[in-house]
Formats: sequence, structure tokens, C-alpha cells
Amino acid sequence: MRPDWDDYFIEIAKVVSSRSTCLRRKYGAVIVKDRVMISSGYNGAPRGIDNCIDIGTCVRKELNVPSGERYELCEAVHAEQNAIINAPPERMKGATIYIAGFEEDMSCAAGKPCKLCDRMIRNAQITEVVYLDKDGGLKKISF
Repeated sequence: MRPDWDDYFIEIAKVVSSRSTCLRRKYGAVIVKDRVMISSGYNGAPRGIDNCIDIGTCVRKELNVPSGERYELCEAVHAEQNAIINAPPERMKGATIYIAGFEEDMSCAAGKPCKLCDRMIRNAQITEVVYLDKDGGLKKISF
């Protein structure tokens, strides 16, 4: 059965998440305009910084920091941020970003963007967010 466009691009975001270098959660994001992918990103350490999976430690995990708290302890750049950084600014206006995430046990993680990513998405003039929710369903946010 042929997937609709949202399912198609969320599946691609799932594959992008497999490149994540985070020990806690793996996220992938894909920016799409006019049904054409213009950028992708996954969460992980910035260029030139050791990845958590390579050094085998995550400060937030060791301190049992809840999701959404104490981001200053984390080396990672979020998937949405990496996708925005890698995209041509003029192509993002009116685009959609697809986000998929997974917990360590590979169950679905909440894909709704954090406050910082929400601001970056809006500033990039992306007008829709489609994300995989914890229950495995798709959710949409329009700006």
C-alpha cells in the first residue's frame, strides 16, 4: 500500500534518527517543501566535539535529568536545529518539518519540538510541524 505524504516523510525522519549519536533518545528531522526534501538532521554533538555514543557517557542520563530539563548539561544539537542549520534559508519559508524520535528501548519518544526548537522553526518561517507522538500517531502544528 502506498503511504500518504505525511507517512512517507515521517518514515524518512525515522531513518534519519538512526544516525543520532545520543545515548538517551534518537531523533530525526526532515524539512520538506512542495513534497521535496530540502534538509535533514539528527541529534548529536556539534562538529569537532566527541559524541556521547563514542565516549559512552551522557551527563543528563547519569544525573537522571527528566526530559526537557537542564539542556545546558547536554552536548547535543537537536535534530530540528541541525536540519535548519543545513537548509537554505530561502527554501524553508512555508515548508513543513517532520520529526520522529525514539527512546533507548526503541519505543516512540515525544516528537513535539522543545521551546528553543519551536522558536527556531518559527524564525526559519517553517509553517507546519508534523511529528510522531509517544503513542506512535502523527500530530500536526501549524503556524
